[in-house]
Amino acid sequence: MIYFDNSATTRPHRDALSSYTEAAQTYFANPSSLHRMGGKAEQLLTACRKQAAQLLHVGENEIIFTSGGTEGNNLAIKGTAYRKKRIGNHIITTTVEHPSVLETCAELEKQGFQVTYVDVDKYGYVAVDNIKAAITEDTILVSVMHVNNEIGTIQPIQTIGKMLTEFPNITFHVDYVQGAGKVELDLKKSHIHLCTLSAHKFHGMKGSGILYKDKDVFIAPQLTGGGQEQELRSGTENVPGITAMVKAFRMAMENLQNQPARLFELREKLWEGLANMKGVILHSPPAGAPHILNFSVPGLKPEVLVHALGEKDIYVSTKSACSSKNSDASAVLLACSVPVAQAESAIRVSFSYDNTMEEVEYFLVVLEEALTQLKKVMR
Repeated sequence: MIYFDNSATTRPHRDALSSYTEAAQTYFANPSSLHRMGGKAEQLLTACRKQAAQLLHVGENEIIFTSGGTEGNNLAIKGTAYRKKRIGNHIITTTVEHPSVLETCAELEKQGFQVTYVDVDKYGYVAVDNIKAAITEDTILVSVMHVNNEIGTIQPIQTIGKMLTEFPNITFHVDYVQGAGKVELDLKKSHIHLCTLSAHKFHGMKGSGILYKDKDVFIAPQLTGGGQEQELRSGTENVPGITAMVKAFRMAMENLQNQPARLFELREKLWEGLANMKGVILHSPPAGAPHILNFSVPGLKPEVLVHALGEKDIYVSTKSACSSKNSDASAVLLACSVPVAQAESAIRVSFSYDNTMEEVEYFLVVLEEALTQLKKVMR
């Protein structure tokens, strides 16, 4: 099997699974319980929070455990909007964000908030000057993703963050779901106030995530109840999932430090092969994230190609997994001014450190054979 759909989800690492099992069997008590077993679960939770903070170079009191990227983005955006609505009601984001950001902003618009969706260039980059130009006296939040989940564009987060320091009333939120463990991001140097991560994107378990919240930033909770996670995210903590997540994140960061060129080499090989393949159009930026490459074969339905590759035990995707079953064109590519025919036929290949150069080479051979066969059938 060749699994090239890592931006949708990654295979849980064996060590992360072992950590999950051990925590689930040994530290199964509720960490809020007063008895000794509850205390042990709480100690493990505290240790996980400490390690997560160390990996992100932030304070322990700035780590909020969530269920993943969607909840983290909702908590960050809605939490900021509701907390600061007396100051202003204007939000700025981009046209190429994940659905969990765009749909959240659309919901807030129905509630009276105003949202500016800043356009991007052909490679999905947003201009810092365009964000600055969109700021008004009512702007309370700017939300920009770090790495685009469909084409791999790396936004100039540090430059945006530095610019926003001129506007003390604005909270800066970054969706770091696709970049975590693959593309470095210094939260403090980038002046980020809120940052979202999701465990299953870096070989942890589904259902766990992190929201970094700067200690000086205040947001309104979206889940109320027992007051867990600084009263910002009530609900009994998923101690096994959190344990596995932090373990996986540590391993991902070690890979990033120890093998900085590994994913770039895979992407470069794939890029070269696709660029020389007749009928294939590349959409990802040349200097994009090392683990994502997006291309189109106009005139060919992407699901047909996905299934043809699946017959060879090769797994890729079309667009974001959250909307891949919809047959319409990629909203991200349309926002990049890609023609509809190309946006409707896009394929995404996404790597992890588990993938090899041999897999890329085999994929290119099988892809060319599949395209040749499918074009014959279509004539």
